[in-house]
Amino acid sequence: MPSQEPDTGNREGLPLLWAVPSSAAAVLGLAGSAIGLLAPELIYGRETPVLFNASIAQDLVNLFLVAPMTLILATVAARGRHPSSWLCLNGFLAFTAYNYAIYAFSVHFGPLFLLWVAVLGLSVFAAAGSMASILRPDPKTLFRGQQARFPAWTLIATSALFTLLWLSEIVPDLLAGRPSTSAAYWAVPTNPVHVLDLALFLPGVFASGILLLRRRRIGYASAVASLVFLGVTCLPILVIPFVTQARGEAATWFILLPIGLIAATTLAALWRLLLAARPAPAVDGAVTVEPVAST
Repeated sequence: MPSQEPDTGNREGLPLLWAVPSSAAAVLGLAGSAIGLLAPELIYGRETPVLFNASIAQDLVNLFLVAPMTLILATVAARGRHPSSWLCLNGFLAFTAYNYAIYAFSVHFGPLFLLWVAVLGLSVFAAAGSMASILRPDPKTLFRGQQARFPAWTLIATSALFTLLWLSEIVPDLLAGRPSTSAAYWAVPTNPVHVLDLALFLPGVFASGILLLRRRRIGYASAVASLVFLGVTCLPILVIPFVTQARGEAATWFILLPIGLIAATTLAALWRLLLAARPAPAVDGAVTVEPVAST
């Protein structure tokens, strides 16, 4: 027989201490992306064509999706009416931190440098504080039913796939004693995507999948954010060929199929997990979290 976990009491919304920097990161990100798209030669003119096109693709995704969604989710999460919005917000903040770390460390020093550093700092602190806050009550109480297995295995498989993909380039380059192949396309010492993915984000996504599979509270707290992060990370890659063609250069279209499949699988896993999220009724301005059946 399913057992009933005790009610954890009232769940307030996202604290303003973390909602404000989340919104500030989104507003600054909107401004920076708009400037980058309006004056690309001023901001990215010293970059290689590959990094130039990647930066434009990142700005397009940030301007039309990531920054607006971060603002909306931060507002909804602060009101506490839809707990799943809080979980999704963490994914957009993680992507923002990831994106602006690449800008700050790989794009030439220029007019937007301080803005990029500000967005990086705001998104990192907001994501850390938001995650710490949502862990106080048990995040498992936000979900009902048995919807965790497919999302968990999606996180595990996707993180393992990208790890093997990056190592398939890195290890041969190291053994041959040559510079990083992909870093050469950006004219940077090392590929920042490889560094961030292998050091931080892919291990985090893999751990999130394992912990969700084991039904641990931090797995539930991080799984939605990890799926959002993976899905949004695919979007600039899908946009790059269109930017490249628009600039009159030869585009690489074959990447659309594998990355599109990964994005679709991630979206399906996210949708399945969000379907199990339980919106909690408001009581005296707060949100009560109903007990959930567990096995």
